Amino acid sequence: MILTHKENILKFSLLLPSFLSLFLFGSTVKAAAIANWHFDSNRNHLDFTTDENVQPKVQLLTNPTRLVIDLSGVTLGYPQTSQRVGLVIQEIRIEQFNAQTTRMVVTLAPGYTFDLTQVKLQEESPNHWSVQLPKPLPLTATQPKYLEITPSISPRVSDHSTLFAGVVPMHLPMKALEPEIKALMNRYSFLKTGMFFLDLDTGDYLDIGGDRVFPAASTIKLPILIAFFQDLDAGKVTLNEILTMRRDLVTNGSGTMQYERVGKKYTALETITKMVTISDNTATNMIIDRLGGAAKLNQRFRTWGLKDTVIRHLLADLRGTNTTSSEDMARVLALVVNNKLVSLQSREQVLDILRHTTIRTLLPAGLGKGAVIANKTGDIGFLIGDAGFITMPNGKRYLAAIFVTRPYKDSRGRDFIRQVSQLVYNYLNQPNPVASLNSPNSATR
Repeated sequence: MILTHKENILKFSLLLPSFLSLFLFGSTVKAAAIANWHFDSNRNHLDFTTDENVQPKVQLLTNPTRLVIDLSGVTLGYPQTSQRVGLVIQEIRIEQFNAQTTRMVVTLAPGYTFDLTQVKLQEESPNHWSVQLPKPLPLTATQPKYLEITPSISPRVSDHSTLFAGVVPMHLPMKALEPEIKALMNRYSFLKTGMFFLDLDTGDYLDIGGDRVFPAASTIKLPILIAFFQDLDAGKVTLNEILTMRRDLVTNGSGTMQYERVGKKYTALETITKMVTISDNTATNMIIDRLGGAAKLNQRFRTWGLKDTVIRHLLADLRGTNTTSSEDMARVLALVVNNKLVSLQSREQVLDILRHTTIRTLLPAGLGKGAVIANKTGDIGFLIGDAGFITMPNGKRYLAAIFVTRPYKDSRGRDFIRQVSQLVYNYLNQPNPVASLNSPNSATR
């Protein structure tokens, strides 16, 4: 039994920082298989993602007591990194244990240990893992020196299927469509692209460079919008609260608020609506500020499983330091439409705002009559992108995300996205998708 005074010591010692979070590689080049990790000390919860499938091995070692997570086959590619945490959970560290293994270490203070049977290692997706740690306990003389657990694997839908974002069964790649897309890419070889499309009904998908990291431009406003509605659901913000346009938040680029007088007041609903529908950069900065800043938003994005979505600079980020990927954009949309991030009411408000975006020259331009898209575009001259949730007249629903780097403001980048969008739409609009390739309306005919 734990003595009362020890319980009090534990309670005091576990008043750790609210979170620690480290990005372990550059914005555009993934030098290591560990994409990112963070530890939420309020919940004793560790999350990490990789850029390829791994099978973590968890052990509890002593002298000193430490929980060890070994990632076999993963090369770290940079020096050991560590972070002091608190009095009982003292340190989180990541290192190259040997030539073939990266090791994550959670070190405890002398005299404390974990009940390893209460440590929950969970595969959230093929490259996203979580470790739920129990409250540390006083060490006993009979504590074994070595214990090991096996992970809890998320169920597979079938031998050929996994769950995208933990919610959408992925089935088969759209192999019949790939040659048409790649032929189009060859004709636009001066463009660099990454795209990810997912049929929400069949689980079929098109993934061509979906994990490539690109400047986010204004597509970063999509996860910011969702974060706002998460806080709305939690009672942290309200739609009718008043936000003041401060001078330090006013910026150039897209939007009209920059031309209003400093100190003008807007409701939160007005601000988030302008942020999305006319892509107002000043409105975006006001919402980032209201939600606690970029660091807190980045932490939240990581808890959603977004590996590449990072705010590094307030808008307008014309240099493209804020980043994301097509797969990340599709992931956050998949979570929203499957009611995993916000309430049903907030989901409908999010989608309604996204359906009223004014830029219709990218993904929307390739859709057939009667299709409805909730989307957010981005454009910083040398890069354009678009991500959306499409509902077709036949009832089919799919996710689309695409980014293109191009010669500065070259209209052919826009044409490429429109044609890709039309190819995918025609493909999915047929009872037999392969038949869409012979459609007289095919984008490349």
